[in-house]
Amino acid sequence: MSQNTPFISQRRGRRQFMLLAGAIAALSLPGAGMAQEAWPSKPITIIVPFTPGTGIDVLARTLGQKLSQRVGQAVIVENKAGASGNIGTEAAARAAPDGYTLLMTVNTFVMNASLYKSVPYDPVKSFVPVAPTAQGALTFAVNPAVPAKTLTEAIKLFKDNPGKYTYASPGNGTPQHLAMELLKLNTGVDLLHVPYKGSAGAITDLLGGQVQAMILPVHSALAHAKAGKLRMLAVAQDKRVPSAPEVPTFAEQGVANSNVDLWYGLLAPAGTPAPVVARLNSEINQILAMPDVSEALDKQGMVPTPGKAETLGMMVKNDLARWADVIKRAKISAD
Repeated sequence: MSQNTPFISQRRGRRQFMLLAGAIAALSLPGAGMAQEAWPSKPITIIVPFTPGTGIDVLARTLGQKLSQRVGQAVIVENKAGASGNIGTEAAARAAPDGYTLLMTVNTFVMNASLYKSVPYDPVKSFVPVAPTAQGALTFAVNPAVPAKTLTEAIKLFKDNPGKYTYASPGNGTPQHLAMELLKLNTGVDLLHVPYKGSAGAITDLLGGQVQAMILPVHSALAHAKAGKLRMLAVAQDKRVPSAPEVPTFAEQGVANSNVDLWYGLLAPAGTPAPVVARLNSEINQILAMPDVSEALDKQGMVPTPGKAETLGMMVKNDLARWADVIKRAKISAD
């Protein structure tokens, strides 16, 4: 018995060592010791790739405030503007995929991928969709001096006078610019593009008659239309807009495949845990259903669009292909 004691002791020691080594290895695995940590346990940051005070910034802050109240953590809106949204979008793409950094974006996010020779993110692979959030309607409008009372008349006028009339946009590669180029492709009209550095100057010159046409947000056009300073000829939506029910859609006037809206969505870096994405989607959808949120967005010309994460994912993929085709056919480049 005494001869076997060292062997038994040695075997027990080896067994204890292996158990200890296994425990240490398990603790060293990614996320070990944190697996039971409930999300969120610290502040959440929503990156907005545009300047403060813009519609998308107001949207992010409105939702962020409500989200903070619901999850019990601070929600910080961080503006990282520049390069048509590419700077902030890259920062979000490179953030840790832990549910604590999100991106509030607009559909320029997918347009940029075709407008620039290269962008520092992949619209599909760099992010996971969280939730669609809102939609803004666009309208095709002309200066009252333009002798056209309907879209049909305007198209005929522009076709009969190629290169004579001009249209404004807030800048090369903006949704308003691409929407007009899509309309040109679908109707064969010839209008000269005059890009501005932002919407203010473009709308001012439209009202003044320095340019004759523009596609712009409905809420930006309404007051001027009611004052007789511009004429809204069509809305780029499937259905008429409640705030301007008298304005027909493109489709109603025989122009197909020209619908364009400003859609906004919430994204997270690729690899963000599915349970976190599901929780965020649920929270955002409930927030968007709140009457005071709807009222706040209405002032920005937006309509809440709650929905599944997969819906936003399809919007990204479909628009990526659509605008790549339009940009190629119209030979547009932001570089």
